[in-house]
Amino acid sequence: MDILIMNEKLLEVSIYAVVILFCLIIVFIYLRKQKRESKEVEAKIVIAKRDGMYEPVSLHPVIDEGSCIRTGACIAACPEHDIIGIKDGKAVTINASKCIGHGACFHACPTMAITLVIGTEKRGVDLPHINQNFETNVDGIYIAGELGGMGLIKNAVEQGRQAVENIVKSLRKSHQGEYDLVIVGAGPAGIAAALTAKKHNMNFLIVEQDTLGGTVFTFPRQKIVMTSAMELPLYGKVKLFETSKSALLDLWNAALQKNDITVKEQTKVEAITSENGLFNIETLAGEHFTSKTVLLAIGRRGTPRKLGVDGEIQEKVAYRLLEPEVINGKNILVVGGGDSAIESALLLADQNNVSLSYRSDAFNRIKPKNGEKIKDAMVSGRVKVLFNTEPLHINKDSVVLTTSKKGEELYIENDLVFIFAGGELPTQFLQKAGVEITKKFGEAILKH
Repeated sequence: MDILIMNEKLLEVSIYAVVILFCLIIVFIYLRKQKRESKEVEAKIVIAKRDGMYEPVSLHPVIDEGSCIRTGACIAACPEHDIIGIKDGKAVTINASKCIGHGACFHACPTMAITLVIGTEKRGVDLPHINQNFETNVDGIYIAGELGGMGLIKNAVEQGRQAVENIVKSLRKSHQGEYDLVIVGAGPAGIAAALTAKKHNMNFLIVEQDTLGGTVFTFPRQKIVMTSAMELPLYGKVKLFETSKSALLDLWNAALQKNDITVKEQTKVEAITSENGLFNIETLAGEHFTSKTVLLAIGRRGTPRKLGVDGEIQEKVAYRLLEPEVINGKNILVVGGGDSAIESALLLADQNNVSLSYRSDAFNRIKPKNGEKIKDAMVSGRVKVLFNTEPLHINKDSVVLTTSKKGEELYIENDLVFIFAGGELPTQFLQKAGVEITKKFGEAILKH
């Protein structure tokens, strides 16, 4: 009997020992995996710093290490890659400059350890002053979307909706203006604002300097727009995780047509002035409108940045690519080193002889997929990349480039030039309207 009890105890001890050993093995494997992943993240941070991708350019996540519990939910939620990683058991930023500010990490974090911040302590970002209701320092002028720092489609849509909801609450029913609200810009924020204004039976007008879609319309035709589920007023919930520009424009058109809303296209607003409690809106074509309130839903890059080189005013020079598929058999020069320049060069290379001029010796701050594609195109000869060069003269059938290091001149045959040098914040336009612009140094845009 004693032997039986002893055997049972030995068996019990053995089972406990096996369980403990098994747990220790799991912990060992877990810690080893965590250490390996930390080293991988450290290596990625080193590469990001080397390539100039570590420091944020605009909107980016800031992580409170004291609140982070390493669930990895922020990483899983981010549709981009390697923006955030886990190092030493805590979430850290890797390629902060690649962040596009969609806020998925912010919403996914279970401990609310993430804040979306614009600018850094050293690098400021110019933004117009707006309050929590999206109203500027000028009573009656509101701003939503990219101009206010939120460029992602879902966030811009939500801001456009909220801005108009706030306008409705403060709007006086009786006034002498032609409109209750004039919406400037028919991008995501402007479209959502128009739908919300329609919902509240407002007397409104929506104008766009180009065509429906605003900045979205200027994307190369096949460019993929990253977004997520969003609520469109008077239309319903829309789930778009990866979609083409054309599909997105079809959605905008369907929502507007369903609610009998017409966008006044090709109408650029030149000035906004106030008089007797109303705003006078003047267009480039000389039209005038009066309104009680104004919502600016325009992009941050109101005017394409020009190079200021000889011959730039020719018709062969363009600052955006709209219909790459209709351009065939041309000698084309693309100028720039950002995603727009690279994507456009790749699209044009299918049917044309394409050269790409970039003033630096390597591409910085571009999406990883674009980096891989342009490298493949360089190796295969589809795109001839001319690093350390800048246009000096643009002639009728040629372009003269200058090399930034040696100061030599390079002559290439040319039919078309596409310049992607970014754009300029419409500072003068805003200041004329009385809107204050301030430089934000690490200021929270979204926080719990």
